[in-house]
Amino acid sequence: MNFSELGRMIETLGKDRGIDKRVVVRAIEQAFLVTARKKYGIQGEYETRYNDAEDEIEIYQYKNVVENVKDPIIEITINEARNLDSEVEIGDQLGIRIENPSFTRVDVQTARQIIFQKVRDAEREILFSDFKHREGELVTGIARRYERGNVIVDLGKSDAILSRKEIIPGENFKTGDRIQAYLSEVVMTNRGPEIRLSRTSPMYLVKLFEVEVPEILDGNIEIKSAAREPGQRAKIAVYTSDREIDPVGACVGMKGSRVQNVVNELQGEKIDIVRWNSDVEVFARAALAPSEISNIQIDHANHSMDVVVEEDQLSLAIGRRGQNVRLAAMLTGYKINIISKTKLQEKIKKAVTSLMQIVSVSDARAQIMVQNGIMSIADLAAMDAETLSGILSGNVADAAQVLKDTHEAIEKGTLNLSDDEEELVSASAVPAYKGLLDKHKEVPVDGKDKFSDAERRLREELAAFKLK
Repeated sequence: MNFSELGRMIETLGKDRGIDKRVVVRAIEQAFLVTARKKYGIQGEYETRYNDAEDEIEIYQYKNVVENVKDPIIEITINEARNLDSEVEIGDQLGIRIENPSFTRVDVQTARQIIFQKVRDAEREILFSDFKHREGELVTGIARRYERGNVIVDLGKSDAILSRKEIIPGENFKTGDRIQAYLSEVVMTNRGPEIRLSRTSPMYLVKLFEVEVPEILDGNIEIKSAAREPGQRAKIAVYTSDREIDPVGACVGMKGSRVQNVVNELQGEKIDIVRWNSDVEVFARAALAPSEISNIQIDHANHSMDVVVEEDQLSLAIGRRGQNVRLAAMLTGYKINIISKTKLQEKIKKAVTSLMQIVSVSDARAQIMVQNGIMSIADLAAMDAETLSGILSGNVADAAQVLKDTHEAIEKGTLNLSDDEEELVSASAVPAYKGLLDKHKEVPVDGKDKFSDAERRLREELAAFKLK
């Protein structure tokens, strides 16, 4: 059978849509295989081949050679078979070419629909493969329209979605505006690949600095962590092993030119650049700048820290509406509790005074207890003699006497047990996400098998295709 448009169709799809010729040919072969099954019997075994030289589809029907035929669709007599092949024997399978299958217009239309459906699937897979390896890159496109508050961005080969939550607060785009964004992910949906963009991701901030600061792109400076409250403020932590390079100064640029370019792209978002350090305490002090920290107690097991600051540094450490401590928490990956030094001293003083109500607890002993976390009579009463003796560096007998006096005083009711507990923590921030960056994922660069996944998936779909 000859269809003059087959060759033209294959060439057109290959050039216009960038689909490998082999993929189109397989789709055509499978389409006519389905049509042949429908026309000549679904229980039969068929094979279709595209003859490139003749620009035609060859259809073969395979039959088992038998003495007596029971099902003419799958069987052929030995005599008839030997007319086609003199060497055939009973039990062999013989491929018979179907000449002039005379497909109806409906058959041809069915084949055409299958071809274009499979080609569309292949095109989606190719598009998916083309953008999947670009995840984590900056892309630039043109705003085309709004759909349910999301901006549809034309990237050339495909449209991408910049969702409402990924737009920096206060930004408004008009049709035709140029948009730069971070390609966060590419997912396959029922409607094809969906390319998702972001302008609020911390990685967008990182990528902008990579563009502006050549030392980052060269690998001499590394951005270790990034945290953002989009449109308002951001913090990044930078590091270099080269002592000759100032990582913070390099990111700021001459007269602040480099960081200002990033600020302009982020709609005036203020950016703090701090030096990263493997020592969590040193890093935390830098992350909480511009406040001055008096003391830090770190619980590495629970990823939290108590930060003590002077009263006049409290507002700086917390920041406007808690912004500074929130960004610092995201930058370090630790929960941060901001504690006023004045409040802490008052609490320690009250605790010492309370413990000294016990006759055998001197001022020195009370100070030692408080330093070891015994902040109230209740804490002391819950101790055992052996543990308390270790804290007081004394013998067990002395510790037992202290506990005895404590329990007797509680029973007599002579103690002033104040329940007026003032909140010690002035502000607390749990990281909404950890800003610490992982190493970039390796992306395959072998282009010669770029579309193999698309072709393989199409081949599997075609092979599994069955008439309903």
